[in-house]
Amino acid sequence: MTETVEALPLGVAAIQMVSGPHVGDNLEAAARLIEQAVQGGAQLIALPEYFSIFGDRETDKVFVREQDGAGPVQQFLADQAAHHGVWLFGGSTPIACGHPGRVANACLVYGPDGRRRARYDKIHLFSLTRGPERFDEAATIEPGRTPVVVDCDGPRLGRPWRVGLSICYDLRFPELYRALAPVDLLVVPSSFTARTGAAHWDLLLRARAVENQCWVLAPAQGGRHPNGRKTWGHSAIIDPWGDVIAQRKEDGEGVIGAVLDPSRINDVRTGLPALAHRVM
Repeated sequence: MTETVEALPLGVAAIQMVSGPHVGDNLEAAARLIEQAVQGGAQLIALPEYFSIFGDRETDKVFVREQDGAGPVQQFLADQAAHHGVWLFGGSTPIACGHPGRVANACLVYGPDGRRRARYDKIHLFSLTRGPERFDEAATIEPGRTPVVVDCDGPRLGRPWRVGLSICYDLRFPELYRALAPVDLLVVPSSFTARTGAAHWDLLLRARAVENQCWVLAPAQGGRHPNGRKTWGHSAIIDPWGDVIAQRKEDGEGVIGAVLDPSRINDVRTGLPALAHRVM
């Protein structure tokens, strides 16, 4: 008879950054913040979208793109995960694709041994025209097509934690998260604009947690970047009932952490079995 192994509580951290155009400087900042997260007891750490490059121009990320499986940013993530013995979710990294003027905006996940365990390419590409603000990610990013779930395992975690991947603008598309369900945790590295973040960030994060009755870990860019753009920040950790467990209210880099209790998922899903009631 096979013994059932329960998931153990999981220490997580969301890293908030204000990345700039120089990859080396951004990696130094990320390393410092990862160290801080590890000192706080995190076993799973997530960096924000564009953590390694937030350029003066949208095309800057194309010029620093890496081939899949090789490059300084990918090596950095592998080394950091192995050095600290943690699960590391690399926000997003520009990876070469079939179009010379575009990149894949990829969330790369590394295990405690430094080996890459998953890659998710951002599916939904942000576009906004409101007054002087104009964004069109499709001009420099090739969209992904495949939802991705990764099982984070190890003796410190009991049974694997099933983690669904997404990036920023994906947050507005609940059908993506339904394709991932059921999961224990959703990771949403982001760089919401100040305008859209103020209006919708908390609302959307809490909605995805409530709909999927799971934890949400959302690291974000937050502050005034060298290119003049302001991102919303407010990196957050949300529980399966939609309660905000931790959130960074200030601009600027920093780390927030929490211990995720897997029994909270069971309590919510047993008391209100909405996932079991789905008919579509």
